[in-house]
Amino acid sequence: MSSSVAGPDCCGGLGNVDFRQADLYVMTLLLGYVDPSDPCFVAAILTITFNPLFWNVVARWEQKTRQLSRAFRSPYLACYSLGAAILLLNVLRSHCFTQAMLSQPKMESLDNPTAYRMGLALLGVGSTFVLSSFFALGFTGTFLGDYFGILKEARVTTFPFNILDNPMYWGSTANYLGWAVMHASPTGLLLTAVVALVYMVAILYEEPFTAQIYQQKASLSHKRS
Repeated sequence: MSSSVAGPDCCGGLGNVDFRQADLYVMTLLLGYVDPSDPCFVAAILTITFNPLFWNVVARWEQKTRQLSRAFRSPYLACYSLGAAILLLNVLRSHCFTQAMLSQPKMESLDNPTAYRMGLALLGVGSTFVLSSFFALGFTGTFLGDYFGILKEARVTTFPFNILDNPMYWGSTANYLGWAVMHASPTGLLLTAVVALVYMVAILYEEPFTAQIYQQKASLSHKRS
């Protein structure tokens, strides 16, 4: 989950990548290993695309209506409940991702110790970004607390936000990429590309709206002073 309290973007995450320059041969090669009609693959695609849609729709609905806060009689309890639901959905997504990889063939050129170590390194980097983001933002900062009116007092500029913007999203993407490489899975690589694409759309959708929330907070503070 991205946060508008992130520090300046020095690397741009994957947002500065020009996908028009990508080598289509690689995508064609991956598709040669993938059966899109496989139920496990379909389930993985559905969970990958559904999760960000779910939390964005629910968070915006809460921001406009405060229905969750009223139902739980506390914005904090409502935020914790949404966070728990997001965590469970992410567990389901990871399970479907893994099952899709296991149900389809490996790529021989990736099935070697060097590639496995590279995947393990990616998994380590991704986990570092995800966990450090969580500790920097806290539970409510990570799980859309700003939509519940739970706002940070100041921008978070410590690690990993001083390295790249949206480190939670790109750390998660690195985790999936590392997991796919460790399993020598073309299906996993293709699904990781879908994860990255969905996160890029989510960022475009979330950041202007979240920035607006903090602009309104700053405007109210200025008027009161």
